Amino acid sequence: MPVRVVDTATPSSQPSSGQDANAGHPSPPSCSLLSAGRCYAGTQNVSNIQKEEAWKVNVRIHGCDLEQGYLCGTMEALNVPLADTPVVTFWEGEIVDAKNYTFFTGKWEASPEDDIRHWSKFPSFTPLLSQIETDGGKSVDLSNYAYIFMRWKEQYFVNVGVDCGLTIAGFYYVCFSCSDGSISGYYYDPNSSPFQKLELKCTNEKDSGFTFSSYELQCQLQHQLGSGVVNFALVMLPCIPQIVQCMQYCEVWQAYRNGDGCRAVLGDP
Repeated sequence: MPVRVVDTATPSSQPSSGQDANAGHPSPPSCSLLSAGRCYAGTQNVSNIQKEEAWKVNVRIHGCDLEQGYLCGTMEALNVPLADTPVVTFWEGEIVDAKNYTFFTGKWEASPEDDIRHWSKFPSFTPLLSQIETDGGKSVDLSNYAYIFMRWKEQYFVNVGVDCGLTIAGFYYVCFSCSDGSISGYYYDPNSSPFQKLELKCTNEKDSGFTFSSYELQCQLQHQLGSGVVNFALVMLPCIPQIVQCMQYCEVWQAYRNGDGCRAVLGDP
């Protein structure tokens, strides 16, 4: 979530078929370090030509479905110069598995050349490059690979308004290490500084992920408020047509979007 440079452009008309209908590919390896409730801490480098700058970042995974190639979570950015409080965003992820999603994004203003350029930043992608260039990676078997590749797209701000001075127009190319739970990522947004690097390490902290009730999503977002810790309940309206899909896939942003993010209801400290 770098500093906003210009207003978000209209999404590219490029085909959004990151998904592939080939059901013959097995899912990526199951990894306990990539599961609902896992927490990660690190930094995002947001340096530009004017100055060097890095933000402390905390990430929590709230839902993960390897079979569907889907995960979601929250990202908290600390010591953000333009914000009076840590900035929390909700993101959804696509897991590259050649079944649900390929290495080619096909949306969010990312061209195939942008994809290759960013994936190639990860040394673990190098052994796959020739096959990706040959058939787009459709024949690559990632089920036993030591790394999991993903795209994370921030969907909305949780605790601040859209006028906070930051942008979530772009997305992250992400590489996850199954051996130690470390995460490397690069932020892509044509209107932001290129190749902003995200570096995270898995912490020992683990909390429960999302649980659903009729029209309410209880999430264990822990937000520091003074000296106390409060739990947020993200309330979803029953009149929203996408509620069923949200209940099935944890796609919270489709259930309730009002321009300012979720309506947050403070629970007891």
